[in-house]
Amino acid sequence: MPATDTMDGLRLAVDEFDTQSFDLLVEVKALDLAARSLAESGLLLLGELHGVQENPLIVQGLMRALRVTTLALEWPEQLKPELNAYLTAQGGLDHPLWWTGDGRITAGHFAVLKAMKGVRIILFDGPAATSDWSQRDAAMARRILDGHSEPTLVLAGNLHTQTSVTDWGTPMGAYLAAALPAMRSIQIDYGTGTFYNFTPRRSGGQVGGPGLRSAENGELIVGLPVFSEATVPHLPDDLLRERYGQ
Repeated sequence: MPATDTMDGLRLAVDEFDTQSFDLLVEVKALDLAARSLAESGLLLLGELHGVQENPLIVQGLMRALRVTTLALEWPEQLKPELNAYLTAQGGLDHPLWWTGDGRITAGHFAVLKAMKGVRIILFDGPAATSDWSQRDAAMARRILDGHSEPTLVLAGNLHTQTSVTDWGTPMGAYLAAALPAMRSIQIDYGTGTFYNFTPRRSGGQVGGPGLRSAENGELIVGLPVFSEATVPHLPDDLLRERYGQ
């Protein structure tokens, strides 16, 4: 089930999501470097490809290994009351921003957030899109800096977690690194599999090995040799307009 367009379907996918069987392999040196980033800067970035089923399981594995209790997500900040309602009483899913289908929000994320009791959650995307890519990233960086008060794992798309200027512009990670030079970023290194980003997609490649490791150049990587398509809440534009007037 690559996507769902009903709340009942989303709830079922959350209930059926296995949060227990995924084991994240961890290299001691890499774990030490990640822990140092948290200790010295208060932040650790994790860059993902949206719409992959294993992404929230990697988040869960890292938070357990590093004993982190605050998670920042690239989700619209106005969804925080809705998320709180969902996690406490199973309501809160009837909001159009859950259903845009870009893969940032998946059944697995909801399942992992329910499984990780006592985790503080920060949502740092803004209330409206901007045509200026760097401006949006600067605003996301400011929300993270203003919103975190304890060691925090920050999950975002892998273009946003780069710590230097890219062809797209200045990413969130570069703004954060300028403010917090000790901060490090982990990139998920994807092998072969499928993902959902508005539609089912496929990617193929080779990775150096599974789990968290440090590369020869000192970069931190989580290898994911095989990955699978997440269940993503997605209403096509016509149904979104019909249901929410969007």
